[in-house]
Amino acid sequence: MKKARGLFPVAFILVMAFATAGQAFAQQITRIAVIDLQKVIMAYSKDGAAFKDFELRKTQIQVEIDKMAEEIKRLQLQKVDADKSGDRQKSMKIESDIYQKTEYLRDFVRAKQAELDDQAKKLSSSSEFVQQVYRQIQAISETQGYSIVLNLKSADSVISAVVWYSSMIDITDQVIQALSPKSTP
Repeated sequence: MKKARGLFPVAFILVMAFATAGQAFAQQITRIAVIDLQKVIMAYSKDGAAFKDFELRKTQIQVEIDKMAEEIKRLQLQKVDADKSGDRQKSMKIESDIYQKTEYLRDFVRAKQAELDDQAKKLSSSSEFVQQVYRQIQAISETQGYSIVLNLKSADSVISAVVWYSSMIDITDQVIQALSPKSTP
């Protein structure tokens, strides 16, 4: 019985220690926010036309890439047919065409991606408005306790870095509201 009484204070101290450690751990959780910078910039940028032109150019390039890829697929099907029919000479000619078109497509994609990257960099660094957006993001993030803000749609990347997010952490509309003329002193 004495041992049981002696264990109670030890157990109580351990429980309190774990509870305190748990609270300290809970306070160290990193908060993350996401933002659709493109949406913010399109909503309030004086350079909105430049951003729209950039998006149009990106779409036009993708259409060209898709056409070239379809041509390569068509040639691959022709090669399969030539192989099935035993026409070795035609098959080799088509294979050469496929190789040339694939190389051209690879070079085209590389050049156009570099062009788009350069244009995106110019758009994001040249505007005072963009700097204002970043300052606003920083202010909102610091006041709401976010440790990091991720861009949902990167202008220089085809694939977004964010695969899933909760809409509760999206601060896009708050930044737009804070930048609106009504909220600016």
